[in-house]
Amino acid sequence: MTDDERPDLIAQLAEGLLSLRDRVREVPTEQLQELAADPIATLIALGEQLGVEWQDSLGDLIAYTRDRLTGDYAVDQFGYDPEFTERVFMPAVRFLARKWFRVEVRGIENVPTEGPALLVANHAGALPVDALVLQGIVHDEVGRHPRMLGADLVFKTPISHDVARRTGCTVACPEDAERLLTSGELVSVFPEGFKGLGKLYAERYRLQRFGRGGFVSTAVRAGAPIVPVSIVGSEEIFPLISTAPTLAKALGLPYFPVTPLFPLLGVLGMVPLPSKWIIEFGEALTTDELPPGAAEDPMTVFQITDQVRITIQNRLYRLLEDRPHTFF
Repeated sequence: MTDDERPDLIAQLAEGLLSLRDRVREVPTEQLQELAADPIATLIALGEQLGVEWQDSLGDLIAYTRDRLTGDYAVDQFGYDPEFTERVFMPAVRFLARKWFRVEVRGIENVPTEGPALLVANHAGALPVDALVLQGIVHDEVGRHPRMLGADLVFKTPISHDVARRTGCTVACPEDAERLLTSGELVSVFPEGFKGLGKLYAERYRLQRFGRGGFVSTAVRAGAPIVPVSIVGSEEIFPLISTAPTLAKALGLPYFPVTPLFPLLGVLGMVPLPSKWIIEFGEALTTDELPPGAAEDPMTVFQITDQVRITIQNRLYRLLEDRPHTFF
């Protein structure tokens, strides 16, 4: 980070902390004072104040636990568990999207209500929160649950592996992606991968390379339309000031996130700043009219990949102009 960029980061961080403070101030002072005396009851009250529907969430959790104990549930060949997704995963994601990030959705009509389609989005924020929020938004707005393609590391980590499988995520490989698309599924992919997640705050909203266009080849082979998705807001939740490459290498990670609050504040530094999000779904690019063999033609694949990337990048710039404040 250069000396010229440091004041901007400090100003935006201060704005984020003020927004976080204001979210907490929505809770009556009396409830905060009661936290030490009766933490469970107070946390329930705090959640209700912030919009958490405890009764519905606890009811779903009880029903889910009962079905687990009786064995009355099913998963598909990829490990997707619709009941776990609906009753355990979605309430948490819904809170993040609707209450914490206050997501504004645009162009949702461009997401097909049936048949295969590939959602291609930018990726940022140190942790893949944007992928989860995108899943939740499409799930609620369209009534379809996107099957996310994830990096190998997700499936090598014990806890994230299980959650990812149960919520419909699978390894980002052409074979799995094509099987999902040819089965008529809605699939989401983030071509920037760790290069996007781990980019520094100074590089925010500058798209990284989209790889070799494997997602395009897969969509073309399946005859699935490609929907470009632009997400504004994820860059600010964990503003990266360093990726600590030496430490990351020692831990076997692609990067180690260092923000103004993490690891300085420990677990508290992992609370995402409540930035204002806008998610826009662009017009779909059809692929079913391309000539035979287009999926194996490097020039065709490159042109479509570049078109998708440019579309997302241009929309990001326009959405940033539309967003009056980063955190409000």
